[in-house]
Amino acid sequence: MSALIEIRDLKIRRQQGIVLEIARLDIERGRVTALVGPNGAGKTTLLLALARLLKPACGEIRFDGQPLETVSTLDYRRRIGLVMQDALLLDRPVFDNVALGLRFRRLPRPEICRRVDEWLERLGISSLRSRKATQLSGGEAQRVALARALVLQPDLLLLDEPFKSLDEISHARLLADLKNILPQMNTTTLFTTHSTRDVRELADEKISLRSGKISE
Repeated sequence: MSALIEIRDLKIRRQQGIVLEIARLDIERGRVTALVGPNGAGKTTLLLALARLLKPACGEIRFDGQPLETVSTLDYRRRIGLVMQDALLLDRPVFDNVALGLRFRRLPRPEICRRVDEWLERLGISSLRSRKATQLSGGEAQRVALARALVLQPDLLLLDEPFKSLDEISHARLLADLKNILPQMNTTTLFTTHSTRDVRELADEKISLRSGKISE
């Protein structure tokens, strides 16, 4: 299996100096990879670099065989999905939030409706279709944010602590749903977590970060 992501001699600098330093890392296509480590280890920084929201100080990230800086930002963002710890939903109905990226791509309305309704059903939130985002619980908002990313059928899915704000029941249900959904999609997924259960249940492999470097 070939790598979707190839990282070589990567360094990310923030105000406090070099916060991420990875000599070599390959992420294979279709795999679910957990990024683990203590707070400040560089997990979120790596996700933001892969999302092109942080620019490397040096080194190279290759995506699907191409240096990332040679891929247009618009083309790249159409191939990835990013879900941060806070859902960051618009103050609009759930349907509009999930449909947002599809509308930017100018898909025909019947196709938008079909795909949005499919993902609302798959994530168990069809009943929330017309509800305003401000009226959602934390678990509901997280499912809407995931639906908004997954409806785009991304090649690369980046999830920053997707279960962090959930209660135990919501956590277990969403974990079970993603365990079923992600293998069916064959999407390359990276998610950050502090939970050994999340790694055991969801990940094909684990990358441990400490002080901005890979430790395992």
